Amino acid sequence: RKPVRVALPVAWRADRRPPGWANPHNGAMKTPKRLQPLLEDGLIDTVARQLMSGKEATVFVVRRGEETMCAKVYKEADQRSFRQAVDYTENRKTKNSRQARAMAKGTRFGRQAREEAWQSAEVDALYRLAAAGVRVPRPHNFHEGGLLMELVADADGNAAPRLNDMAFTPEEARALHHGLVREVVRMLCAGVIHGDLSEFNILMGADGPVIIDLPQAVDAAGNNHAERMLERDVANLRTFFGRFAPELLASDYGGEIWSLYAAGALRPDVPLAGVFERPRGAVDLASVQREIEDIRLEEAARLRRLQEADL
Repeated sequence: RKPVRVALPVAWRADRRPPGWANPHNGAMKTPKRLQPLLEDGLIDTVARQLMSGKEATVFVVRRGEETMCAKVYKEADQRSFRQAVDYTENRKTKNSRQARAMAKGTRFGRQAREEAWQSAEVDALYRLAAAGVRVPRPHNFHEGGLLMELVADADGNAAPRLNDMAFTPEEARALHHGLVREVVRMLCAGVIHGDLSEFNILMGADGPVIIDLPQAVDAAGNNHAERMLERDVANLRTFFGRFAPELLASDYGGEIWSLYAAGALRPDVPLAGVFERPRGAVDLASVQREIEDIRLEEAARLRRLQEADL
């Protein structure tokens, strides 16, 4: 993974350090039930501590020999706050037609299959994006619902903070925004859209930002809502970094990126201007209403994450 060119260290909001700030190399804890299969099958040796608990999963710091990693275990469907909306799961691959029918009918087998597909989507996306050179945690293994992956750390070896827990100078904000827009382009060139990208699921590692949390990732070519999700991801980056560099708020990289993708002209190194002239035409009222509902749900999710961060 190539480091981004950005001045570090950046300014910290010291009163908003993320949960689990202590050094991950200290101590150990009783193995949670969901991690027991990883321990029994020799994939990990010990569980050091819980790193964080979010809307989708709980992440633990684990060790295997001298290596320190993360283990992510997904919460049960009825305990999660993120919607497995049709928008996200549309055209996801299934093992066979029986599984697809069961998922559509919502049978017990279908619910289990949908849950497995939801979890494997992140695993598949991580391997796919890592191979494409996207700045994501390196995946190590996926076993019995537990995802083993790289622990993203800061320069001191501590768990890396989220972007939301940091403050930046205008120069740093512009550099980070530029680098992350490039990561979005690289993801799209690999056929993947994050679908929920924001300052809450980007970690600031020692060598720059790392994108996390991909269970809702969508196939850009096979999802009818891909364009809207891509533009929303890019807009979230614009809004966050625009707090520190207000001139970014006038940019429109999302529309520009998607137009290049739709034309078959998108490449990881394609020049971007951040300007896009949108076609004028009749207003699609249904699309506008859907976008308003998405914004409402995103804001509610953002407030929940802020509350979790303050606990």
